[in-house]
Parts: sequence; C-alpha cells; structure tokens
Amino acid sequence: MTVIYELEHTTTYRYRNPVTFGEHRAIFLPSPGYSGRVLNYSVKTNILSSVRWMMDTLSNNVALIKFSEPAQELIVTYQVTGEHFGIPAIAEFPLDARAEEVPVQYTPDEWIDLSVFMRPHTEDLDGSIAAWAKHFVAGDQDNTLEMLQRMMDEINSTLQYQAREAEGTQTPSETLRLKSGTCRDYAWLMIEALRRLGFACRFVSGYLYDAALDGGETGMTGSGATHAWLQVYLPGAGWRAYDPTNRITAGFDLIRVAIARHPGQVIPLSGSWFGDAQDYLGMDVNVTIRKLGTLPEFGEE
Repeated sequence: MTVIYELEHTTTYRYRNPVTFGEHRAIFLPSPGYSGRVLNYSVKTNILSSVRWMMDTLSNNVALIKFSEPAQELIVTYQVTGEHFGIPAIAEFPLDARAEEVPVQYTPDEWIDLSVFMRPHTEDLDGSIAAWAKHFVAGDQDNTLEMLQRMMDEINSTLQYQAREAEGTQTPSETLRLKSGTCRDYAWLMIEALRRLGFACRFVSGYLYDAALDGGETGMTGSGATHAWLQVYLPGAGWRAYDPTNRITAGFDLIRVAIARHPGQVIPLSGSWFGDAQDYLGMDVNVTIRKLGTLPEFGEE
C-alpha cells in the first residue's frame, strides 16, 4: 500500500521588540528513495525572504532562508505532499554471514565508507556508555539481530519518554543517568552505544506518520510530529532502521528527511537573530500529518 500524505510544519518565534534575522537553515524535505517520493513542497515565511537550496555533505536537502526585514514575530511554514511506500516488515532480514554475529565484520571498502559513522562522537569519561553497551553482548558469538532487539527493547521499557521544547540533545551519559529523554535522546544513546560495539550507525531525523491519528485515535509516541531514530549498517541488509521510542524497525510509519553523524547536523530550523537577549519570548512548533488517500500495490485492483 502507498500512502499519499500532506505535511505541514510551522515554527513561530516571538520577540518583545522587532529584531533582525541572520540566515536560517531549514531541513524538512524528505529524501528521495525507494521508501517514497515528494510530489510538491513549499517554504513560506510571514516576512519578506528569499530561499535557495543546497545539498549538504551527506546529500540532505537544505533550504537556506534570508530575511529582508525586522519583525517581532517570525513564522516559517513547510508544506509537503508526498507518497510514502514504507519498508515492508518481513519475517527474516537477509544478512551476510559476516554480519550474523557480534562483532559485525566490515570489508575494507565498507570501513572507508562507514568510518565516520563508526567513530563515537561523545566522550565517555566515566565509562558508563561502554559498560551499558557491553552488557547486551551475551558472548563471543551473540546473534546480531537479537542483540539489537534487546538494546532497543531495554531503551523503550526502562527509560521514561519526556517531551521537551528545549533545543539540543542530551548526552548518552545524561540519558542513562536521568533514565528519561525524547526520541532524539533515545536514538543518540543507542547510536553511541552501538558504535562502541563496532557498528556503523547514523542519526535519522524525519516525521512519524501514524494512521491512528487519521481516525482521531491515540497514536504512537511522537506521532504527528518531528521524530528521530537511527539506522544501523548490516552487511547484506544495508541501512536498517531502529526506532527505540516505538520499538519499530519496518512498516509505513517512518518518513525519513535527513541523516547525520550527530543530531546537531539535522536541526529542522536553525539560524540567528540580532537584538537584546531579553527580547526573546519563546517559540512554538506545530506539525500536522494527514492521509490524503492510498494507492494499491502494483498488480492489485
């Protein structure tokens, strides 16, 4: 089944007095690929602006917005209409023999391509991240998929999901200590733990589509909003998604926008403003995703 969806993402900044704005980076446009395609998109602002597009070092789509006038309120709205094919859930995920047990064996070519995603990004001064990661490895011949599932399950079941408006991501050590976090904190903890076990992992930002919301029902954690998860590179399977917030690895829920070595590279909207520090009053983010229709699979009537 192919879902045709409409996404609207609005960010509003409020100030006590008019301020001026530096260039802003907007990362919201889903990456093209086998899991979906974009049919239409736009970037709108409440004040005069110009937009140019670029592709960053990891091939993410980035809109660069320049503003031409000061304002007490800045509103940036992204709109996307797209088709989402999803990733079918299958009983067995095909792995090469060298990926079936921990540690996974990468070829020299894979090492060159994946090295930036294998190197831990955060410090582990007290060794808590490494120790936490190690306790998931049962032995010298631990099954890879079972180990990954155990880690994802433990994050989901032992940590408390706690949404927050503040920008930024907790360090993995903070998340372990606080035993709580957001979707991006969950993903970042799992990434940095797996990197210490020799896995290539990358941070993924995007949106969580949940069909339950179309019927007015309670959806999954983080649904109808910006979302974060991770991908692990497994020889034979390639980049495989793991969402510890909702314990999903496949299906039609995850709409990928961008990938990164670390969360700071893929903030949905970032930029600068100039004025008195006390002028800043706050920000609001509103995201809506709704289904417009479905298309049958090839061969269906």
